[in-house]
Amino acid sequence: MKKYLITGLLIWIPLVITIWVLKLVVDTLDQTLLLLPTELRTESWLGVHIPGLGVVLTVLIVFVTGVLAANFIGERLVRFWDELIHRIPFVSSIYSGVKQVSDTLFSSSGQAFRKALLVQWPRKDAWTIAFLTGVPGGDVVNHLKGDFVSVYVPTTPNPTGGYFVMVAREDVIELDMTVDQALTYIISMGVVAPSANGKAPEG
Repeated sequence: MKKYLITGLLIWIPLVITIWVLKLVVDTLDQTLLLLPTELRTESWLGVHIPGLGVVLTVLIVFVTGVLAANFIGERLVRFWDELIHRIPFVSSIYSGVKQVSDTLFSSSGQAFRKALLVQWPRKDAWTIAFLTGVPGGDVVNHLKGDFVSVYVPTTPNPTGGYFVMVAREDVIELDMTVDQALTYIISMGVVAPSANGKAPEG
C-alpha cells in the first residue's frame, strides 16, 4: 500500500504544482485586463470572465510595443520616456537599476546567465552551481587583485533568491551543462541530475 501511495504522489505532485504555477501566472497576467475600460472587458459584452485572456493581451501589448519602439519615431519616444523617468527622484534610481538588469539579461549579445559554473560555496571544498553574470566593474576592480568574474549563486529550491559574489576566474569551473539543465538540477535539490555529457538522463 505504501508503494502505491508513493507512486501516486510521484504522479500527482508534479502535475498539481505545474497547474498551480500556471494558474498563478495566468491570474497575474489577467490583471492586465484591469487596464482596459470596463466596456471592453469580457464581463461587459460576454457576461463572463475568460481566463487566460490577460496572457494573450499581455503578449499582444509587448509585441506591439516592440514593433513601435523599433522604428525611428518609437526610439525617440522611448528615449524621451527614459529621460522623463530619470528626472523623478527615487523613482529614477529604481527604474535605472531594473532597466540595466533587464537590458543585460535579455540582450542577445549579453553573457549574463549564459553559462553554468561550479564554484566553492559557502566555504572551501563545498561546491555548488552558479551562473556567470559578468565581470566586476566600477571602483571594485581597483581593490581586487587578479582576474575575477561576477557570479550569481541561487538558493534551493527557489532559485530567484541567491547571492552575488565575485570569484577568481581560476577558481571557477565552467560546466558542460545548459542553464535550463542547471536550473532543473538546482530546483530538484540535486535529484534530477544531467548526465556526464550535459544531456538530461533518460527515463
